[in-house]
Amino acid sequence: MLDYSHNIWLVAASLAVALMAGFTGLYLTHGASRLDSQRRKLVVALAAIILGGGIWSMHFVAMLGLQLPILFYYDALITLISALVAILMVGLALLLLHFRPRTPQNLIGSGVIVGLGIVVMHYVGMAGMQLCRPVYNVLDVALAMLASVILSVAAIWVAYGNRTQRNILLGTVCFGLAVFTMHFVATGLTNFVATDSAGGAGPALDNQVLAMGVTVSVFLICGAFLLTGISFIEPEEKLVPERTPEPTTLRAGVPFEREGQTFFTEPASIAAIRAEGHYTVLYMGPEKLFCPWSITEAETRLHPDGFLRAHRSYLVNPKHISGFERHKDNGTCYFDGVDALTKVPVSRSRLTDIRDALGL
Repeated sequence: MLDYSHNIWLVAASLAVALMAGFTGLYLTHGASRLDSQRRKLVVALAAIILGGGIWSMHFVAMLGLQLPILFYYDALITLISALVAILMVGLALLLLHFRPRTPQNLIGSGVIVGLGIVVMHYVGMAGMQLCRPVYNVLDVALAMLASVILSVAAIWVAYGNRTQRNILLGTVCFGLAVFTMHFVATGLTNFVATDSAGGAGPALDNQVLAMGVTVSVFLICGAFLLTGISFIEPEEKLVPERTPEPTTLRAGVPFEREGQTFFTEPASIAAIRAEGHYTVLYMGPEKLFCPWSITEAETRLHPDGFLRAHRSYLVNPKHISGFERHKDNGTCYFDGVDALTKVPVSRSRLTDIRDALGL
């Protein structure tokens, strides 16, 4: 067995990388469930790359700090596979969180997937070591897996149980600790032995080349962290004051036309709004009224009043919904007392928001 030690500065750097990646990925998806399906997929893909790449970068920053009495290098193909495994498993967890209802079962399931992704990435990455072989047993893997899964479930539960800035910060700490703790628990339970031959499947990757690749990865994570951090700070300092004048546009109410005249009504009296070309139709009790706003303008102006987009052509006021039916991957909202409109379809991409608004 070989004696080994760690460079304390690279250990600290690995924790910083895990925290930056965790914050960037978790905050990047903030509000993603309100986006349309295509934009949501893009955000989830970017967050998966950042979180998975952060797991990989943390691991190899720490491995660069691993000091062994012999020279060793990595198999490039296995090293690449370890990064892709982390990204894919984190992506699977994010898809579950942003395209399925956030039930306790799904939150726990997503955390377990992330935790297992960290473990698989670690041991696949270790398998790429050449001229030096890691030695561990099933119990060692089980202990590392337990630490990773518990902390990952905590990270997802905190960050996604309530999508506030405070929860995202706490989730970031849990995620960073999950990656960091799992790595050093697993490494602490691992012994290393020298081998005479390298049986790699791909080209050799020595520490100097690996260091350059990890440096580029960490640079990109730092850049994304800075950009995301600016957005995290802005809502409290800039964005909120700039948005406060918006409600003044509704002092007269929502405009509608009747017999050549324009009138105004309170948003609370509107049950639903349907797109009609570049304009919209308001549904209020027995009436169906023309509104000069587009569906996009109506959504922007009425969001503070609780209106939600249920479908690309419909806005609904949850206070007027009398019933809801869940289908396989979409749903239907029902209305009583609205003569011209008895039901509104709910698209798959909007299902989570509507269910949350109805307390389902």
